[in-house]
Amino acid sequence: MKTCAITGHRPTRFKFKYNENYAGCKRLKKRLHDQFILLYEQGVRRFLVGGALGVDMWSGEILLKLKERPEYSDIELVIVLPHLGHDARWDERSKKRMAFLREHCAECITIGTDTGPESYYKRNHYLVDHADCLIAVYDNDKKLRSGTGQTVRYAEEKGRHITLIHPDTGLIT
Repeated sequence: MKTCAITGHRPTRFKFKYNENYAGCKRLKKRLHDQFILLYEQGVRRFLVGGALGVDMWSGEILLKLKERPEYSDIELVIVLPHLGHDARWDERSKKRMAFLREHCAECITIGTDTGPESYYKRNHYLVDHADCLIAVYDNDKKLRSGTGQTVRYAEEKGRHITLIHPDTGLIT
């Protein structure tokens, strides 16, 4: 089964921050939706998301919404968490959204037991190692250190097909 991993910055890195009603956020979600349909048409059925705020959560919600439609009912959403309790400091609304995704996903995988950066690093590698392609909401700014940037570079090393969606312009490359 063809598999796609998804990665992206957390909302604090976007111009619109946590404002999901902002036009830029709506555009970004539409780009993700359209890419998921395109990948589905190319035979991708399994989608891996990392369980983080922002792109991971939005992607999971979009994929579950698509799955409700009969023509996409065979989509599998897999949540890959860095460690249990990774969401301990989240606000209640975000925790509930993630709980909903976990409850309705095909599988939830927890990578590590350590709450440090190593579990996140291993989670990001797991995403790439278990996928045929990667969608990354990423500005390709190599000066900034980020888990998304590390994931994209690892996918490049592994020869995965990568679709970049620019977080501010929505440009797809």
